Amino acid sequence: MGYKILAINPGSTSTKIALYEDDKELFCETLNHPLEEIGKYDKVQEQFEMRKDVVLSCLKKHGYDADQLSAVVGRGGMLPQVKSGAYTVNEKMLERLKNNPAMEHASNLGALIAYEIANLAGISAYIYDSVRVDEFKPIARISGMPDIPRTSTSHALNTRAMAMKLAQKLGGKYSDMNFIVAHLGGGISLNVHEKGKLVDVIPDDEGPFSPEGSGRVPCKSLINLCFSGKYDKKTMHKKLRGNGGLKAYLNTTDAREVEKMILNGNEEAKLIYEAMAYQVAKGIGELATVIEGRVDAIILTGGIAYSEMLTSWIKKRVEFIAPVEIMPGENEMESLALGTLRVLRGEEEARVYSE
Repeated sequence: MGYKILAINPGSTSTKIALYEDDKELFCETLNHPLEEIGKYDKVQEQFEMRKDVVLSCLKKHGYDADQLSAVVGRGGMLPQVKSGAYTVNEKMLERLKNNPAMEHASNLGALIAYEIANLAGISAYIYDSVRVDEFKPIARISGMPDIPRTSTSHALNTRAMAMKLAQKLGGKYSDMNFIVAHLGGGISLNVHEKGKLVDVIPDDEGPFSPEGSGRVPCKSLINLCFSGKYDKKTMHKKLRGNGGLKAYLNTTDAREVEKMILNGNEEAKLIYEAMAYQVAKGIGELATVIEGRVDAIILTGGIAYSEMLTSWIKKRVEFIAPVEIMPGENEMESLALGTLRVLRGEEEARVYSE
């Protein structure tokens, strides 16, 4: 019998779960949480019991229970900066995510739910490649404003998994190669991997705009808007993440809808969509300087990487830097499960959280 690994990935209005036996997916399901249900809770942490019960019900529906599991892995939440790879969920991690996360976010529930279910079976719970993976060199932390140091927040889970997969495909080792990876989804982030370490990132608020995020905007104009008296703090946050980007310009977050507009002759839609590709390409060029142009490959991943229109625009601008590999999809459940499988097989060692 192989290792059975339950992967849990909480999102804002859904929880994805998947069960793997070794590297084979047994089932994967998205458990949607109605807005009226989510709306009952003031804080994300208060959703814990509700989401845990839904996960256990789904597991039972598919004919499994906790006693059959070898490990449970949750999406790594908004911890202080952590290293890449696996961490065993412990009391210190739970305390931090419950009471003092770096930011309130649904991913904070991943470790909590994983730990509770793992306890039922007397097995270990893990997180893998938290969104807060930070392997910056000191020079990368300098922002230009001492009271706002740069920190690492990116789609580390999917981007590291794709970089490792491509390294294997190219016949090399992830720890010996350099990659720039752009995750193209509802939010867009980019990062640079230097010989197995995630040494710099362009988070979703420092770079390209996305379907629902404004990305980097002119600072002085942003300050003026914040103090204009027209918007409160909550509204401004939504303008940056939630109501920015394609949503603000074209009133949709669906890239497929934008492409339909373009095919129907909408020139504004074409300009905005191509501008998004343009900004992604600029970000890739920016990160190439971090490793002095020594880039083995550029990877475009995430849900919007399925768009041939968008990826072709990006590729045209950056393929002079390095070969471009299109690896579409979120791939998060597979990444969680296979990372944990490497730990169970002794190919990786899980870290101990001690912050």
